[in-house]
Amino acid sequence: MKPGTEAVVETEKRIRIDGTNPVVLFGFQDAHLRILEERFEATIVARGESIMIRGESEVVDQIEKVIKELVFIVNKTDALSDRDVQTVIEIMTGGASPEISPEELDNVVLYAKKDYIKARTPGQIGYLKSIKANDIVFAIGPAGTGKTYLAVAAAVASLRKHEVLKIVLARPAVEAGESLGFLPGDFREKIDPYLRPLYDALDDMIPNEKLKSYIERRTIEIVPLAYMRGRTLNNAFIILDEAQNATSMQMKMFLTRMGANSRAIITGDITQIDLPAKTGSGLVEIREVLTGVEGVGFVYFDKTDVVRHRLVKNIIEAYERYHGDQNV
Repeated sequence: MKPGTEAVVETEKRIRIDGTNPVVLFGFQDAHLRILEERFEATIVARGESIMIRGESEVVDQIEKVIKELVFIVNKTDALSDRDVQTVIEIMTGGASPEISPEELDNVVLYAKKDYIKARTPGQIGYLKSIKANDIVFAIGPAGTGKTYLAVAAAVASLRKHEVLKIVLARPAVEAGESLGFLPGDFREKIDPYLRPLYDALDDMIPNEKLKSYIERRTIEIVPLAYMRGRTLNNAFIILDEAQNATSMQMKMFLTRMGANSRAIITGDITQIDLPAKTGSGLVEIREVLTGVEGVGFVYFDKTDVVRHRLVKNIIEAYERYHGDQNV
C-alpha cells in the first residue's frame, strides 16, 4: 500500500426478496442487475430469492437502497423496465430528484428519462386515482394543471407494463383565430404545430431513438381528431387533448372508437373554446350526457392545481376577476 492511501474495504451483503417476482425484478437475463453493476462497479449475483452484493462498503449500501426501491416498485406494479432502473438509480444517488418516500410512490405515474413524474396537487392526485379506477376519464380545467402531461405519462406507463399495445393521441385541428387553408406548407407541416405539445410531452418521457421507433411502427400515433373516424382501436390508450374544441358529433365519434381492452382520457379547458359561434362544445355537453355512468370519471381542476410558472396562476386569477367584474 502506498503511503497516505487508505485500504479499500470491501464487504458482502445478502438482500432477501421474498414474495417479489424475480423475473420482473432482475430483468431478462439479469439485465437490471447488469445495469446496477455497471453503474456502481460492484459484483451482483442473483441466487434464488436473494441477491448477493460485493463491493466497497459505501457502494454496497447505495445498491441496497436502490434494490429496495426497485422491489417496492415491482411489488406495487409488477413491472420494471431498464429505463425505470436507470431513473431510480439517478434519483437515489442524487443525480435527479431527492429520494422518493413510500407515500409519494402512490402518486408516481411514470419513471421518465432522469426523473419520476408524479401527481403533485390534490387535484392531480384525484386525477390519478380516477385514471386507475375508470376506463374513460374527463379532465377539465385551466391551462398549466398537468391534465395532458399526466394523461400522456399514464399512457406511456400502460404501454411499458404491456397493459396496452399502442397509444393514440388526438387533437381537434381547430385554430385560435387562424385558418389552416391560409397557412403555408403541406398538410403535415400545417397540422404539426397543433400536435407539438403532445410530441413535447412524449419527448420528456421516452428516449429519442425509442420514441422515433414507436412512431415509425405506429405503436404511438399522434393524429388530428378527424383521422379517428371509421377506426376501432383495440388494446389502446387513447387521449383526446383540447377537447373543448371538439363538436358534439366529434366527441361521440371519438368515444365510440374504443375497442376491446382500451382506455381513454379526454382533456380540455371549457373557458378556451375556439369553435365557431353557435357551434356547441362536445366537452361541455358530455358532462350532462355521461355524468353518473359507471366506468366514466370526471375530474375538475382549478387554479390551485397549476404547476407551471407561478405567474400562470396569477394570470388565471386576474382573468377570473376581470370576467367577474364584467358580469356584475
